[in-house]
Amino acid sequence: MELLTLSHVAKGFGEKEVLRDVSFTIPEHTVFGFVGQNGAGKTTTMKLILGLLLADRGEITLNGMPVCYGNTPTNRFVGYLPDVPEFYSYMTAVEYLRFCGEIAGMTKGEMENRSAELLCLVGLDKEKGRIKGFSRGMKQRLGIAQALFGRPKLLICDEPASALDPTGRRELLDILAAAKQQTTVLFSTHILSDVEHICDQVAFLHKGEIVLQGSVEEVCKSKKTAGTELETERPEDARMLLLEFPFLKPLEKKRLLLEEPERQWEILKFVADHRLALLRMEQREMDLEDLFLEVVGK
Repeated sequence: MELLTLSHVAKGFGEKEVLRDVSFTIPEHTVFGFVGQNGAGKTTTMKLILGLLLADRGEITLNGMPVCYGNTPTNRFVGYLPDVPEFYSYMTAVEYLRFCGEIAGMTKGEMENRSAELLCLVGLDKEKGRIKGFSRGMKQRLGIAQALFGRPKLLICDEPASALDPTGRRELLDILAAAKQQTTVLFSTHILSDVEHICDQVAFLHKGEIVLQGSVEEVCKSKKTAGTELETERPEDARMLLLEFPFLKPLEKKRLLLEEPERQWEILKFVADHRLALLRMEQREMDLEDLFLEVVGK
């Protein structure tokens, strides 16, 4: 079942058109990667989904209900994690989640059970200190627990891992991957390796338009290879190849990239005729970063 659908959505601010005819759907219990450069319109899209902005054109439906600007009833289905979550720093993690439960009108038993469940999920169940002493990664993990507290059908995460170190980012991604057992995750980022790590589906946003979307596997297969990589034994051999074949791209001193596979035979003939020492010649699989740079024209 499709949980979230955007159909021909557009949004501008003054003369600047931020989104143009954006359409995508997100199935239930998936992690959906929403990818784009800074300023591409990712946060604007999320604000439209939350009813915080009024779309100029198009429709958004969440859990079968239309999203309306203002006090939209669909927000009861949504948990939200901003890139920099804020808390009452004098509280502990347990106190903060119980406070969230009180606001939501939960019983004491419900608050305690849900707090314990989520703190275990995000790895903070043993943490007794106050939030003011938490690291950035710990605060992000607590932010996920808070966003999941009301059992939302959709968890929106806006660049949640952008400022974390590699260890903290990996821990956060593993938590989001586990969270899809409980909810559906819309995960915005410009870090392509994060998408490959946890996402089931992906959409590339560029200059306000969706330029590519589908499952991660389908998208990566949309172009079979990123070219052929050559590695010579000596740097001077690589330089000779570059002089003879200027369409080759240098990667390192002894590594070159051929993006025109039909020309590999003339390169092999030149290597044989000049007795160059070629260590390796293999097709390089295209990853999401290669593909994104290609579709945005970089």
